[in-house]
Amino acid sequence: MSDKRQVGFATHITAGGIAGMAEALACQPLDTIKVRMQLSKSGLRPGTKPRGFIATGVQIVQRETPLALYKGLGAVLSGIVPKMAIRFASFETYKSSLADKSTGKTRTGMVFIAGLGAGITEAVMVVTPMEVVKIRLQAQQHSLADPLEIPRYRNAAHAVYTIIREEGFSALYRGVSLTALRQATNQGANFTAYQEIKKFALRTQELTELPSYQHMIIGLISGAMGPFSNAPIDTIKTRLQKATAVPGESALSRITKIAAEMWRQEGFRSFYKGITPRVLRVAPGQAIVFAVYERVRKGIELLQANPDEQETYSE
Repeated sequence: MSDKRQVGFATHITAGGIAGMAEALACQPLDTIKVRMQLSKSGLRPGTKPRGFIATGVQIVQRETPLALYKGLGAVLSGIVPKMAIRFASFETYKSSLADKSTGKTRTGMVFIAGLGAGITEAVMVVTPMEVVKIRLQAQQHSLADPLEIPRYRNAAHAVYTIIREEGFSALYRGVSLTALRQATNQGANFTAYQEIKKFALRTQELTELPSYQHMIIGLISGAMGPFSNAPIDTIKTRLQKATAVPGESALSRITKIAAEMWRQEGFRSFYKGITPRVLRVAPGQAIVFAVYERVRKGIELLQANPDEQETYSE
């Protein structure tokens, strides 16, 4: 393997961006259902139960048309391509810098730290403002079939403009600490599990490259680990980002107030609202992301390995 060329930064950016777009198009309806479940106060009255995953989806379709499941897609697409590009590029950069200088290999603990760093990087650079806009759009319960029902935010660009005009630029970064914590734990678990399972699969099958379906299976497993580990963080974050700012109230006091109110009014289970659609969205999403990423990265490497271009990429 000593003749294997180092994969370029631009390759990670390109492959990650394409993988992110594929994931968004496939999984957006599940994310919309998750957000509605996390914002829902159903089940508070005695003798009633919280609205479930399927019931929430059916209600959205019946009241707002099937297209409503794709509310916030513009915000997601404008953010997820750079998000995935930043995620993979920063992870590989951190992983390389944490590798053993003599062997070039990165220990499992260092892979986890690289994943944490990638999660924080994407949260600060892209994810937080993208999610503030996305959640505001998804929280609007207007029917897309009724042209007379005008929503507060018409689209992603209008939402950004309105939020900045009415609440200030800092409103786009509401919940950044919780988002960074969620993304860090997500990507720490995600990348570590993916890398370790992938190494095990390659070793046991004596292969140099896994088929795409195995990348999908490994991505499915690794993608499910994050949501179970940080569901309460994600639910509090969603409610924080949906609410408008209260002058003079600090981020910590808002987070504490939301958590205390959830515990008092809705109980422990409220912190895990939306866990089903979140796992159903994140796990298959990561399966798509890793399969597409590996395929695109391999394709770019093959193009770069063209005999006519061999000397250009000889380093």
